[in-house]
Amino acid sequence: MAKSAVNRARHHRPQLFHSRTKLKIGLVGGSFNPAHAGHMHMSLEAYHKLGLDQIWWLVSPQNPLKPSANMASLPDRLAAARDITAATPFIHVIAPEARLPSNFTYETLKYLNETMPLARLVWIMGADNLVQFRQWKRYQDIVDLLPIAVIDRPGYSYQAISAGRHLFTRRFTARQLRRRLVNTRIDRPGWCFIAGQRHHASATDIRKNRDECQPRKDETQRLDI
Repeated sequence: MAKSAVNRARHHRPQLFHSRTKLKIGLVGGSFNPAHAGHMHMSLEAYHKLGLDQIWWLVSPQNPLKPSANMASLPDRLAAARDITAATPFIHVIAPEARLPSNFTYETLKYLNETMPLARLVWIMGADNLVQFRQWKRYQDIVDLLPIAVIDRPGYSYQAISAGRHLFTRRFTARQLRRRLVNTRIDRPGWCFIAGQRHHASATDIRKNRDECQPRKDETQRLDI
């Protein structure tokens, strides 16, 4: 099978998902508008620190907390995310919410939890997202559903740790969570904070820089003369 076909095949997930897998899977959700090195850093940190088997990027058709303006199409965002992960075979890029009735994170995670009853699922998020986690619909139900690994981000360390103290009743070290994921699903979820090298990349900055580099309409007209 050609290399490009292998890469495409790994992103295929049959009708959604009804799997008996016991794999340890980290779930990274977001708009990925666009996917960037920060997403890769977060995924690699969780993959290595927690001893995961796979990382799934769950590309949202439309994040309920973000405006639709300047949002690239779902096919374009999927294609870009699959390009950036082409050399990382344990990362699978999918868009389950495109086939589900809701694009709220809780509903998506509940669906995956029910349809993959033996998988050891971990939600992975950046420290910046934990700071505003209370804005998410049914955030407390997400906390109760599965363990959460929070990856440190520049400027958010102390705020995230403070938010975690109020949101969760159980905190693991990365090593403790890694051990617990080996044998069974975790019935009493909690969270862990993964510190270390931090990555500054953000999709907002990338879009801003890209827009600033685009010539204005009048400049384009002059260049065409």
